[in-house]
Amino acid sequence: MRHIISILLQNEAGALARVANLFSSRGFNIESLNVAPTSNTLVSRLTLVTIGSDEVIDQITKQLGKLVDVVSIRDLTATEHTERELALFKVRGSDAAEGALAKLVERYGIRVLDDSGPHHTMELIGDGPEIDRFIEEAADLIDVEAVARSGAMAVSRGAPIAEAG
Repeated sequence: MRHIISILLQNEAGALARVANLFSSRGFNIESLNVAPTSNTLVSRLTLVTIGSDEVIDQITKQLGKLVDVVSIRDLTATEHTERELALFKVRGSDAAEGALAKLVERYGIRVLDDSGPHHTMELIGDGPEIDRFIEEAADLIDVEAVARSGAMAVSRGAPIAEAG
């Protein structure tokens, strides 16, 4: 099962490497990883997506809790949370495809960042499946030349529970 784990950790050199090393040394895969400072510059929020049974995820969170840099850990999967991903696309299309591309842009709420000639740079914010759908639909109309995805970012809904930052 897919799990989204939110980790608050001390914002210092090596903290991210220790988390990643824990996963690799135990043979666990990280599907996506996003990390940035919180409003408290001493703490970063690491949002990690991995796949495993509840028992495996429980083992991972216990091991993460032993790392000195980790402030708090929360598996958001079973809780009410908001999840988003940012995707940037560079696409190229013919003049004939412009109308169909414009409809896709409108339907998905895409923001066009640059439309120089036949090349377009676009931004889509949504969940992973929505971004996947756009890529599939766009590929039938235009050339998708580059895709850069942030990976999942998530935060619990309502008041934070035992989290700071």
